[in-house]
Amino acid sequence: MLHLASIVCAFALSSAPLAPLPVDTMPNLVAAGEVTPYSAVLWTRTTSFGLVHFWISENAQFQGPTLHRIALSLNPKRPVKVLATPLKPGTLYYYKAKDSAGTIVSGTFRSAPASHANAHVRFGVSGDSRGDVMPFGSVSNAVDADLDFFVMLGDTVYADVPSPAQPGLLQAKTLDEFRLKHDEVLSSFQGINGLGELRRATAIMATIDDHEVTNDFAGGAHPSTNSLFDLTGNFINETKLYGNGVRAFVEYYPLIPSYYGFTGDPRTTLKRKLYREHRYGKQAVVLMLDARSFRDVALPPANPLDPSSVQNFLISAFDPSRTMLSAKQLSDVQADLLAAEQDGVRWKFVLVPEPIQNLGVVSASDRFEGYAAERTKLLAFIAQNQIKNVVFVAADIHGSLVNDLSYQTAPGQPQIPIKAFEITTGPVAYDAPFGPTVVGLAFQLGLISQQQFDLYNSLPTPGKDAFVRGLVDQQLLPLGYNPIGLEGSSLSATLLEGSYVATHVYGWSEFDIEASSGALTVTTFGVDPDFPLAQPSVQQRFRVLPQ
Repeated sequence: MLHLASIVCAFALSSAPLAPLPVDTMPNLVAAGEVTPYSAVLWTRTTSFGLVHFWISENAQFQGPTLHRIALSLNPKRPVKVLATPLKPGTLYYYKAKDSAGTIVSGTFRSAPASHANAHVRFGVSGDSRGDVMPFGSVSNAVDADLDFFVMLGDTVYADVPSPAQPGLLQAKTLDEFRLKHDEVLSSFQGINGLGELRRATAIMATIDDHEVTNDFAGGAHPSTNSLFDLTGNFINETKLYGNGVRAFVEYYPLIPSYYGFTGDPRTTLKRKLYREHRYGKQAVVLMLDARSFRDVALPPANPLDPSSVQNFLISAFDPSRTMLSAKQLSDVQADLLAAEQDGVRWKFVLVPEPIQNLGVVSASDRFEGYAAERTKLLAFIAQNQIKNVVFVAADIHGSLVNDLSYQTAPGQPQIPIKAFEITTGPVAYDAPFGPTVVGLAFQLGLISQQQFDLYNSLPTPGKDAFVRGLVDQQLLPLGYNPIGLEGSSLSATLLEGSYVATHVYGWSEFDIEASSGALTVTTFGVDPDFPLAQPSVQQRFRVLPQ
């Protein structure tokens, strides 16, 4: 059941168009989400107590039959949501919200295609939006990109980083402190509301990573493993800090609150369920994972300069009892992938905050490489069931790296390739992006010399990306992993612009599926972090033909 403080009204006829008013009482604008062919959740937040009216129409002037829904705002810090239904599949809808102060904000979204449709599908993905590096100009061109939906793939706020809204607060703890973090990134800064404008332009999907609560937390670990959490439960996902952070996230996104039932596993039984499956006709299914709430505690990091440390890490990561997703969520994603393949859905997008591609042992504890046995279970399932056209999309590392995927049955065993690839994307804004962060770390560890570091700093952006690609490959090849890129892979991939690395920009990635051929074109847009309000430009573009 939709957990709403709302009053749902019956189907109503339209009223006359309402003139726009200032958004003083609705600073986060509006949003739509949980979109299916027949329904959607509409969202807003008002600082004015009282009724909030929503109108939904196929007509920009709200002429003709119009849905009317009403919510009740009782807390200016808590958003309101309503369920819009019935809708028509594959239809562009216009909606507007009016609060008790008379403020009106409008938005648009497109309902999902019918299950039999081979429709054109276009969507965007990014993650990692830090309130202390606003405004978010990196996604400005996504507003007018005519997207079917946009995904915020974790780290939607940084609750453990001071920001202008809470300059002295190192870690949000109370529900209202977490709410303020979300309000900040969805509000205007210097006259620009980058995420707010994007949310009102298209449907939104979202999941958490760690910074919605605190850095690198492991929700399936015992609270004693992290001193920030209280000891009231057996798992971090039962603590008050986790509960406050995730509740605020669910409140500030157009999500229907959902919970697992009795799963047979105490770490997931009756816990919040952020996993989502959304289908877009015969063209695409989107599986949104929660890789944080149920995971085991991270392994101690490996020393890349010590072969015995590397070997011990690789062996420990293959412990079959370790999980990042939980047994229930792994089972769900496997079942949904198989069902989509059997139903003839062309592209299967698995959206997971942390990369599943191999990137080497540096910082691997927090990625799928630190949970290698479960990684193998998922990738082997795809291969053994001949599930075609699987694309993993990740964020978290603050840059774009593209690679095909393979797995091992045990440490040191041969890599088994599968016809699937991953692209990491984002950030909306994070200081600093992947490139300078990784090169700086390599210099500190002695992996590159002063001369190499100086050379890197002297290069233009394409040269810096090539330097980073070479640096990453140096970590991959000794372990028998595939070098970055899709050149020479078993996929029918063609690089159209840039390279398979874009690690020095803020930005987002667009996924465009042609209706007739089913060809997938992936484009990453970005801006120089020193010029965050510049027009985003193409950083990389490649096309993959379906199998």
